[in-house]
Amino acid sequence: MKRIHLIVFLSLFPLAGLMAQHHTPTTTHTDTLKTEQDDQRIYDPNSGKTVVEESTVMEMLDMVSNYNTTKDIYLEIDRDVWNKYGFREDEVPVYDDSIYIRRIQTLAYESTVPLTYNSHVKSFIELYANRRRKQASRMLGYSYVYFPMFEEYLAKYNLPLELKYLAMVESALNPTAGSKAGAKGLWQFMSFTGTEFGLRISSLVDERFDPEKETEAACQYLQSLYARYGDWFLVLAAYNSGPGTVNKAILRAGGVKNYWAIWPYLPAETRGYVPAFIAVTYVMNYAPEHNIYPMNPGLLMHGTDTVTVRNRVAFSQLNECIGVPMEDLQFFNPQYTKGIIPGTEEYPYVLRMPTKYTLRFVQLEDSIYTYANRTEKVREVVEEKVETVSDSFVHTVKKGESLGSIARKYHVTVANIKKWNRLKRETIHVGQKLTIYRSGGPVAKVEKNNNNSKANSKTNSKTNSKSGTVKTHTVKKGETLSSIARKYGCTVNDIKKWNNMKSNTVKVGQKLKIKK
Repeated sequence: MKRIHLIVFLSLFPLAGLMAQHHTPTTTHTDTLKTEQDDQRIYDPNSGKTVVEESTVMEMLDMVSNYNTTKDIYLEIDRDVWNKYGFREDEVPVYDDSIYIRRIQTLAYESTVPLTYNSHVKSFIELYANRRRKQASRMLGYSYVYFPMFEEYLAKYNLPLELKYLAMVESALNPTAGSKAGAKGLWQFMSFTGTEFGLRISSLVDERFDPEKETEAACQYLQSLYARYGDWFLVLAAYNSGPGTVNKAILRAGGVKNYWAIWPYLPAETRGYVPAFIAVTYVMNYAPEHNIYPMNPGLLMHGTDTVTVRNRVAFSQLNECIGVPMEDLQFFNPQYTKGIIPGTEEYPYVLRMPTKYTLRFVQLEDSIYTYANRTEKVREVVEEKVETVSDSFVHTVKKGESLGSIARKYHVTVANIKKWNRLKRETIHVGQKLTIYRSGGPVAKVEKNNNNSKANSKTNSKTNSKSGTVKTHTVKKGETLSSIARKYGCTVNDIKKWNNMKSNTVKVGQKLKIKK
C-alpha cells in the first residue's frame, strides 16, 4: 500500500527540470555546505549588507522549520526513486553560471513572467539550494498540499501560474507565518490590505490564516496591481512594499517603469524580493539536479477534510463532543485565534480536522450545537450563583456593551456603576473590569441620596415578580435568529416553533416570543 501511495505522490512531482536536463551534470560537487561568508560578496552599497541578509526570506525559512506536520506519517518516500543522478546523500551540487542561465531561460520560455539571471538571483539560489536545503525540502513537500489550490485561483483570475512560487518567498508555505511588521498567513497580508480585499479580521477570527480565502484575496490584489503597472516584476515589488513606494522609486529613476532600473531606489527588503522569487522558482523546478527531494507533508497531504459550522462552537466543546484533539483543532485552524468558531446560519465558517472526525461531526452536528448552547447556559447559571454568594462581583465589559446595557442586565443604575467604580464619564472599553454590588453597604449608601435609584429598584422588583414563562424579545439592529437563540440558551428551531415562523429571516422591531 505504501508503494502505491508513493507512485501516486511521485506522479505529482513537476518534471520541468528533469525534462530540460537529460544529461548527467558535469559540474563539481562538494560534500559540505557553504558557509555564511560565501554569500558576503554581493553587497548593497547603501547598507553594506548583502541582498540576502536584508530580505525576510531567511526568517521565514527558519520559521517553517518549527512548523510540525510530520505526525501520522503514512507515506514513505524512496530516495533512490528520486535520485536520478546518483548523488550521495550528503552531496551538494554546484553549477556554473552558464547552466543556471540555460535552465532559467528554459523556464522563462514557457512563462509570461520575464525570469532572468544575475548575481542577486544566484545568491538566493545558493540560499535555497545550499544553506537552507532542509527548508527547501519542506517547502517542496508542502507544495503538493497548496499548489493545486493556488493554481485553481490563479487560473480563475487569469494570472501566471508561476506566481504560486510567490507564497514560498512570502511565508515558505507556512500558513501560520507572521512577520515582525504584522503580516500574516501564506501570502503575508497586512491587516489593512486584508480587510480591503474582503478578509474578516476580528477578535475571534483572522482570515489571513485561512489558506483558501487569503489565496483568493492575493489573486485579486495581484490582478489589481498588474492593471496598474502592466509589468510583473513591478507588481511583485508593489506587492511587497506597496504601490506608493514603487511609484516613488519610478519617479527617482526618471520615470522608467523597469524593476532593475528602479532597484537602487527600493527599500532594502524589496531589492531582494524579485531575485528571491526567480531563485525559488528555479530551485523548485530543478530540485533533483540539486539533490533536493520533497519532505513528507504528513497529515496535511490527504489526512484532513472540512466541515461547515453554522453555530457558535468552541474547540473545547468539539473536543468533548466528538473527541477531536485540541492540538489538531488549533494546528489546522489558526484563523480562529481564541479557539471559538462564531458561525451562524447567515455566515457559516469552515473548520478543518482529521478526516476520521468529520463524519462524527456531520452525524452529531445538531447535538453539538445543543451541547454548546447548554454549556454556555450552564456557565451563565454558575456565574449567577457565584455572584449571589457575595455582595459584589466583577463584570468584564464585552464588545457592544455600554453602561446602560450593563445596568439593565443587573437591575442597577448607571449612576451606581459610576459611583462604585469611580468613573467620571460613561465611556468604557472592551475588557474593562467593573465592580457591581447587588445589595448591602455600598448600594444602600448610594441609594440613600438617589430617589431615582429607589424607584428603579422598585420597578425592577415589580417587573421580576410578574415575570412568567414567556418573554417578548424585540429584534434589534444586527441581530439574527442564531444570535437571539444564543442569548436565551435555546435553538433557532425553538424560536421558529414558538413564533410559527417558516424562515430564518427577522427584521428590526419584530416581536418574538421566548419561552423560558
